[in-house]
Amino acid sequence: MSDDRLIVALDVPNAIAGLELAAKLGDAVSFYKIGLGMLTGGGLALAQELNDEHGKRIFLDMKLFDIGATVEAAVRGLAQFDLDFLTVHGDPHVVRAAKEGAANSDMKILAVTILTSLDRANLDASLLKAGDVQELVIERAARAFDAGADGVIASPQEAALIRALPEAIGKLIVTPGVRPAGAALGDQKRVATPAQAVTDGADHIVVGRPIWQAQDPAEAARAVLAELPKL
Repeated sequence: MSDDRLIVALDVPNAIAGLELAAKLGDAVSFYKIGLGMLTGGGLALAQELNDEHGKRIFLDMKLFDIGATVEAAVRGLAQFDLDFLTVHGDPHVVRAAKEGAANSDMKILAVTILTSLDRANLDASLLKAGDVQELVIERAARAFDAGADGVIASPQEAALIRALPEAIGKLIVTPGVRPAGAALGDQKRVATPAQAVTDGADHIVVGRPIWQAQDPAEAARAVLAELPKL
């Protein structure tokens, strides 16, 4: 069984490309993230096939945000797909509604604090609360945990600070923005290496382009896993 601390982001155009990539990765990867960009390309069907036919764990990254009743209904519908993780925005009313929708399933609700592609200038442009980005992430994480979130999505640079929160005991921290040593940053602004992210408290790391753009994706995945601290 491969190490499920690594989640590979299937940021490819459609389900066919996703299945082709999963075939290349084979037993090297046991956990996949399917995002909003894949939704119209057969993302839910891909999730079901990877789970049912190949025994893979699935993280559906939808980052849901709406009024409570709508979020609850959407999550209840998604829960039928036997997913492992689902993301929603970390606003307390959204988290509470998502937990209601997931109540009869094993699906974990992960709250988005502040997207790892955003910096203070982006937050200013969106008229969001003033203050240090890290401090806002920690505050949003604590509020999401209080609202019932099973975990949070946060930059690896905030993982240690979130892990230190009393509210974080027994909760999951999943970190995108992870780049193996020497990899290009792409559109991520708050990044760390796989080893640093896990050492700082991340339970799972999400890696996309450095793996699926590699000439040998399975070898690239094994190289990321080799960087992680031993279990």
